[in-house]
Amino acid sequence: MSQITLSVKGLRKIIGKREIIQGLDFELTRGEVFGFLGPNGAGKTTTIRMLVGLIKPTAGSIHICGYDLQKQFPEAMSQMGCIVENPELYTYLSGWRNLQYFARMMDGIDEARMTEVVRLVGLGARIHDKVKTYSLGMRQRLGIAQALLGRPKVLILDEPTNGLDPSGIREMREFIRYLAEQEGLSVLVSSHLLSEIQLMCDRVAIISKGRIVRVDTVVNLLADQERVNWRLSPQAQGVEVLRTLTDSVEVVGNVVKTPYMEQEVGRWNQVLVEAGVTVMELSRKLPSLEDLFIELTGGESID
Repeated sequence: MSQITLSVKGLRKIIGKREIIQGLDFELTRGEVFGFLGPNGAGKTTTIRMLVGLIKPTAGSIHICGYDLQKQFPEAMSQMGCIVENPELYTYLSGWRNLQYFARMMDGIDEARMTEVVRLVGLGARIHDKVKTYSLGMRQRLGIAQALLGRPKVLILDEPTNGLDPSGIREMREFIRYLAEQEGLSVLVSSHLLSEIQLMCDRVAIISKGRIVRVDTVVNLLADQERVNWRLSPQAQGVEVLRTLTDSVEVVGNVVKTPYMEQEVGRWNQVLVEAGVTVMELSRKLPSLEDLFIELTGGESID
């Protein structure tokens, strides 16, 4: 059985004369949390709307658990659960009545399945209360319960932590990790909270101006940008020496930055000392996903 649950190839969307999405390619695998990040206007929301069948792509293909979304729409969407923006709920009904309402739209969803998803999202104690009494985090959980009713293999969550307080954000992050690790779901998460994506996701796609600029694991993305900070005296001489050793030397105030190369840093330190440069400080710096995002997108703001 294939571990690939969502496959996107050559995805394009033209609106009017403007190409909003320009040939996206990425895949999700079973049991992973996949972050989808893009600056304002990059095409992230347009892409998500195509993935869940709300708008048609101009070109390219979307396969969900092997089903072609364009040619086998009912079969493909039966494998997909999603919340785009905010969950749509009837606040004057109880959480249970909301689930009953949505369950009637699907085949084979009985009370046992409803009870199971209520347990999964941790709403057992409040499921028979009216939704208007729920906190924002509880409404998000009920929305996810609704999305899980049909036993999807892929779950798409658009800004699942939006509006939550720090405690609610942490709970949502842990819950999403649980769905991936224990239930085997593939979860695609879009978010403007880069620190949360860094903590939550296994892999990340960064989209800018309708194109994906990087797709990789969070660990690899950050390792590629790892730096060494040097404080040297005299600094100008130290910079000269380092530029004979590496092509990438950046001076920021009284700090000199070079790439981190485990096999080379010790030798560079020795060369500096032998050249009469005092190494006052040497520190290894792993950047945040925010640092990388700004570098890859040219400082555009996240949406």
